[in-house]
Order: sequence, then C-alpha cells, then structure tokens
Amino acid sequence: MERNLPELLRVTEVAERLGLRASTIRAWILHRRIEAVRVGRRAIRISAAEVARIIVEGTISARRLK
Repeated sequence: MERNLPELLRVTEVAERLGLRASTIRAWILHRRIEAVRVGRRAIRISAAEVARIIVEGTISARRLK
C-alpha cells in the first residue's frame, strides 16, 4: 500500500534551502513559527510544503517603478 507522504527534510536541509543557520530553524520550531514532526526520540523533520509556505509568506513584492 503506497501512501502520499510529504517530503520530510532535516533541520540542516531546511536551513540550507532558506539560507539560514540550523540554530535559527531550531529556534523557530521552539517558538512555533514553523511546524515540525518528531520522528523517534531525537530526529526532527520539516515538510517541504512548510518550507514553501515560509517562502511564500516571507516574499515581499517588488516595488513598482513609476
């Protein structure tokens, strides 16, 4: 049985994609700015969709030239 599971990324992968430090991503998880899933006792994963949400919400539209 195949399920459509989301792509789960490690904290370091998310940090690399966003151009941030892993400690920043961990702080965001702690302060619930980003949703994460705990896999096992220590492993933390973040869905690729959550990373896309952060990018979309943080995108600032370009200034229009007059």
